[in-house]
Amino acid sequence: MEEIKDNNTNQSKKSNKIKIVVTLIITLFALFIATFAMYIAPDYQKEGTEDMINLIINNRNVTARMKNEVYIDDNGVIYLSEDDVQNYFDKYIKYYEDDKRLVTTYEDKIAILLGNNKYMEVNGKLQDIKASIITKNEIMYIPFSEMCESVYNANLTYINKEDNQVVIVDSVSREVKEATVNKKVSVKYKAKVLSRTLERVNKGDKVIYISSSDGWARVRTENGKIGYIKEKDIAEINVVREETIEKKPVEGKVNLVWDYFSEYATAPDRTGQTIQGINVVSPSFFTLETETGNIVENVGPEGVEYINWAHSNGYQVWAMFSNNSYKETTSVILNDFEKRQTLIDRIVELVEIYDIDGLNLDFEYMNESDKDSYSRLVIELAPRLKALGKAFSVDVTAPDGSPNWSLCFDRNVIGHVADYIIFMAYDQHGTSSKAGTVAGYDWVEKNINKFLNQEVVKNEKIILGIPLYTRIWTLSDDPEKDPSKTVEIKDVDSLIAGKGEKVWDDTLKQYYIEYKEGDNTRAMWIEDERSITEKIKLANKYKLAGVAFWEKDRESDGLWEIVDEELNKEYVE
Repeated sequence: MEEIKDNNTNQSKKSNKIKIVVTLIITLFALFIATFAMYIAPDYQKEGTEDMINLIINNRNVTARMKNEVYIDDNGVIYLSEDDVQNYFDKYIKYYEDDKRLVTTYEDKIAILLGNNKYMEVNGKLQDIKASIITKNEIMYIPFSEMCESVYNANLTYINKEDNQVVIVDSVSREVKEATVNKKVSVKYKAKVLSRTLERVNKGDKVIYISSSDGWARVRTENGKIGYIKEKDIAEINVVREETIEKKPVEGKVNLVWDYFSEYATAPDRTGQTIQGINVVSPSFFTLETETGNIVENVGPEGVEYINWAHSNGYQVWAMFSNNSYKETTSVILNDFEKRQTLIDRIVELVEIYDIDGLNLDFEYMNESDKDSYSRLVIELAPRLKALGKAFSVDVTAPDGSPNWSLCFDRNVIGHVADYIIFMAYDQHGTSSKAGTVAGYDWVEKNINKFLNQEVVKNEKIILGIPLYTRIWTLSDDPEKDPSKTVEIKDVDSLIAGKGEKVWDDTLKQYYIEYKEGDNTRAMWIEDERSITEKIKLANKYKLAGVAFWEKDRESDGLWEIVDEELNKEYVE
């Protein structure tokens, strides 16, 4: 009996062990299944936008990041909210509440929509449209399908199949590749075999080829689904549309010289002259008229001859348009939409009449409060000039200066919109200051860094303005101001000859001279070939777009040869 009891006990223990092992195996298997499910679940999850109208822009589904949903009215007009248009197409889109006017720009187009009118003005010409701006739930919606091609330079496709509604926007400037599927395959949500199938495509179907990685091709199907198929399952990849490469206004570095003459003078006669290395001249053809705000054009027969001379020598002509520092007149124009558009229309007209190559906008001494309005002038003028294939450069002063001379510019916007932003790297010390250099090397470099880092302007957009003059100072007891007189660099040597010894300042990268003249002490921080060479090295160091010189006929003999040589050197630390 005792033996039977022991056997039963052993069998019971053995049974319990088996149960424990089985339970452990089941638990481990369950954990494995759960872990495996969690691992592959992301590859099978559905996106939260699948029940919405999806928006694909240049092969990127942006639906989940949109601020508002796509809206389609009963007439099939496709609307995007103003916020989404701003986010994806025009960061500078602006709605004027007073007159219900919407202004939007993109590359070489500016469009104006007014109120409920079923037309829009594109680059000054009226176009009929099927719909106007609408408001839904206090959100402004723009008739995007009416503007996509004519304003935003893109093709639009709307797909509406059962539960699949997709709006596809393809910029016409981008490359498009098409591939042929060589067998019936599943388009996967992710580049993995164990991933959800988005769609099945058949042998011979066409797909848009987006990219490839690790043996998988990212594609867009005819139904607008973006997913992955094995690269081996596609063939005949063809470029069906070439990328449009935007041509720069100037190939290589810009080497510009302003050619100033007042509105009371005529354009200089440059017949027979050449300027080595220069590829752009900027004559002062246009100025703002006080009171009326009209443009005073000072071209005439002499100006036409000047243009012919420049073109015959291979120089581009970027006519300078100055506001003559008429602060109040400038303010009136900038803050009135109609006046601003009238000014723009006239600029475009003059550029076409004289067949010049670009415009140099030189508005100075403006109200700080007009900063955004001035940016609007630049924003609205830029596409009109681009549509004509004309260059657009804008002159600005150093950042962080006085309200009316420095803080009136939004350099980030100007640098983004215009072809070039010209940093007039002068006057560090001007007529109303204590004695000092006009443009010290350290000051110029510090401000270049402000443009790049503080103002966030791309280096390839910045042209460094260099002065061809300095100042002779009379040192005084006035704690705020020393009298000074402008000296052209061609006259420096004759002015200081025999009056003292020049001393090189390696921080300013300039010679300094101080001497007695009667009862007065004179001082000069000299601009010459050496100091200008150092500034050109700065332009090369920071890979700027080029240099510009104020102004022609102030230069010393042989300067242009030096500029040409230095500008074409690679920077060496």
